[in-house]
Amino acid sequence: RAAGALPLGRDVRQECRGLARAAVRLDAPAVEDQLSEAVERHGLTVAWQEVMVPTLHAVGRKWASSDDRYIEVEHLLSWHVSTVLRRAARPLTEPITAPGAVMLACVPGEQHTLPLEALNAGLARLGVPARMFGAAVPAEALTAAVRRLGPSAVVLWAQSRSTASTALARHLADTRWGVSGARRSPTVVLGGPGWAGRPVQGMPRPAGLHEALNLLTGARPGSPAVPPGR
Repeated sequence: RAAGALPLGRDVRQECRGLARAAVRLDAPAVEDQLSEAVERHGLTVAWQEVMVPTLHAVGRKWASSDDRYIEVEHLLSWHVSTVLRRAARPLTEPITAPGAVMLACVPGEQHTLPLEALNAGLARLGVPARMFGAAVPAEALTAAVRRLGPSAVVLWAQSRSTASTALARHLADTRWGVSGARRSPTVVLGGPGWAGRPVQGMPRPAGLHEALNLLTGARPGSPAVPPGR
């Protein structure tokens, strides 16, 4: 492998290699063009799972093995992935009439937002209302938002075990809203590797973006399964 090349492995799409080369060169226009083309050609879920994620992981491995070099590559790539995901968050179908929006939030202390940005874009393209709260949301703010919004589901992202809090997840699942006699509570969905080995009854943990989209739309009456390339 050439000096400076990213450790992508053999079984990746060719687009990953071109994207990695552009990122290492800090060629921002090429990075954004290639990310946009991947979404256009393959759809959001495939572009995220098979192009963006492998390249982001390769940058992370390169950084970890290079004495903190290449961090500028990770920052540039992450910025443009976020930009393209937000641009992709446009409805492709009529909005779904739903009992409540889906809340997306990182747990307190968690800064990794890109997976939630991908989920937010995927929900938007399917016409599912969502509210994105981003990184490191305080527990009190999460509780207040659940009571104010009355969401159908809350997705909690934890990248590491140190940030995953089953106590917080249970608290949000028990948070209720509505008038007396018709009070409801949200489905809490656990996202991210931080929840591994911490199964919580009644709280699904989807394996990836496509599974998460199917889960969050499947509970809605009449909603079809999400096409893999959506």
